Amino acid sequence: MRHMLRLPALALLCVALAAPASAQSWPTRQPIRLITPFPAGSAIDSIARPVFEQVGRQIGQAFVFESRPGAGGTIGMSAAAKAEPDGYTLLVNSSVHTIVPSTYAKLSFDTIRDFAGVIPLGQFPNVLVVPPSRHKTVQELVAAAKAKPGSITYGSGGVGAATHLNAERFRLSAGFEAVHVPFKGAPEALREILGDRIDFYFSPLLSAVPLIQAGQVRGLAVSSLARSESLPDIPTTLEAGYPDSDYVFWIGVFAPAGTPRDIVDRLHQEIAKALADPAVHDTIRKLGADPMSLTPAGFDAFVKAEIATNAALAKAAGITPN
Repeated sequence: MRHMLRLPALALLCVALAAPASAQSWPTRQPIRLITPFPAGSAIDSIARPVFEQVGRQIGQAFVFESRPGAGGTIGMSAAAKAEPDGYTLLVNSSVHTIVPSTYAKLSFDTIRDFAGVIPLGQFPNVLVVPPSRHKTVQELVAAAKAKPGSITYGSGGVGAATHLNAERFRLSAGFEAVHVPFKGAPEALREILGDRIDFYFSPLLSAVPLIQAGQVRGLAVSSLARSESLPDIPTTLEAGYPDSDYVFWIGVFAPAGTPRDIVDRLHQEIAKALADPAVHDTIRKLGADPMSLTPAGFDAFVKAEIATNAALAKAAGITPN
């Protein structure tokens, strides 16, 4: 009888000791799965690969990218949210993370409750581009739009996409009417600017810089809080005189909620170390990324605040959930 009473107590002690030990010894198996909710070759993919190649070298661990595109990023997000919270499945996502709560009426996950922020990999200002034959300044564009309400058109990578919300935030700040022309993706919208078929588009910086430098499109302003190092001569929309017009596209890493905090902290430390590596730093800066330093707790708070901001923006712009 005495032995029967002692065994459960011993088992409980083993469980209590095993849980923190397994977290402290992470990783103990390979690989770590990185779910991306967009196709291979996307901006997320291009930024994350050099970072996690370096993290892999630091900890002697293999990382495998798993592209799960579709439904505006929600398929990949759902897969990550339902994964075992053991540090062996992560989500690499973009600003879409804070947009889908406002653009999808029914989600199989909760963006705040089901994810733990690990670290942002960088932020990417969009740049307001126009055909070279049209406007020379932001003020000229806004004046033309106000002179003939509803005559100005703007493109986006789709209804509810970051490029759509960016344009709406600027439009509402500047106080003019415009016609939204959504496309299947960002490349199609940029081609319409090249073809002089739409008036403006907030393009991802990476795609637009070579065209601006070649004179094929004109960059009028960037949407970030500060000027971009890639386009130092182009002002921000805030500098141009339009308050609350800033909008930043970002890429970051998340773990399923419930992942042990020490694993999240270890991931944060290792990824931060990789981002500071000179070779990685140079690579992602050439891709247009600016630093975005946040702790896991700070990243969670940022995400929660941006979800609220995007909800208000979607409502003001008349964007209804699908």
